[in-house]
Amino acid sequence: MEISRQYSRRNFLGLAALTFAAAQILPSKAMAHAKAHPLPGSTTYTFGEIKQIEAGVLNIGYAETGPVNGQPVILLHGWPYDIHSYAETAELLANAGYRVIVPHLRGHGTTRFLSDNTFRNGQQAAVALDIIALMDALKIRRAILGGFDWGARTANIIAALWPERVKGMVSVNGYLINNLEKNQQPLSPVAEWGWWYQYYFATDRGQKGYTANWYDFNKLIWKNISPKWAFDQATYDRSAESFKNPDYAAIVIHNYRWRLSIEPGEKQYDEMEQKLFAGPAISVPTVTLDGDSDGVVPAGDGSAFARKSTGKHVHHVVKGAGHNLPQEAPRAFADAIIEADNLAK
Repeated sequence: MEISRQYSRRNFLGLAALTFAAAQILPSKAMAHAKAHPLPGSTTYTFGEIKQIEAGVLNIGYAETGPVNGQPVILLHGWPYDIHSYAETAELLANAGYRVIVPHLRGHGTTRFLSDNTFRNGQQAAVALDIIALMDALKIRRAILGGFDWGARTANIIAALWPERVKGMVSVNGYLINNLEKNQQPLSPVAEWGWWYQYYFATDRGQKGYTANWYDFNKLIWKNISPKWAFDQATYDRSAESFKNPDYAAIVIHNYRWRLSIEPGEKQYDEMEQKLFAGPAISVPTVTLDGDSDGVVPAGDGSAFARKSTGKHVHHVVKGAGHNLPQEAPRAFADAIIEADNLAK
């Protein structure tokens, strides 16, 4: 089932009321662990304590907020962003009674490889298995997943291959699972222009340039792909701390080079990747979102995802939002998580 409509205050009035009602029952003081706090002189939010847990090949850093017995929600960030894309969304969901977990993906923030000998691999299968390992380590059998960019792709993969682990999903830009053969096919000039950084990263000059200049590079990307988002310097610098991870540039460069078949992945993921290249259907209840000001992926009607969905599916276009949709429109993203939860009931 697929429904497409534009997000507005009226569309989600019922969901907002549900969130408000839950907040009266579960006030902020009832939240366990980290809480989002406004920064002085800013409308932005940040997390408190960052926890660490060994999961798979990583020691993963993650923020957690909300009641420990609440419905688990795992929020997955994209590139070039970090967990703070979800700081305000996490606050909203925690107040609505959800247990919210926001991990630093490999190569970001306080997440570290357990061994210096582990290949710094950014391919999609490796990133997805990190989150399965995190769920196992935290003893979370089933969660609602939300993501954008790398995070949406990771959520798509888990929902497709391990649907029993996913109660519902929110995916910005829809179905993002990579197929390396299809990635070799040229796109329109406008679409190719939007992906210019992939081709820069494919060169030795690009690898050296990004390693040396990630701070200014990422800030430029933020401006270009979210043209209506007036973020301040403090907001960017807060996330830029996560890019100081010693494996950051290596993971980013490998991710994009792997997508273009310039660098190989690891053989241990070959079987999983073959399943993903086949474009597996997604059966879990899903809400897809597009920002109408996204500088990478133009807003659509959700039909591309609907063709890959065998479950309940609703699509919304969020006015004014760019590529970093959860941070630009936190209420819309939080409402979408609640909507996905309701679709699963």
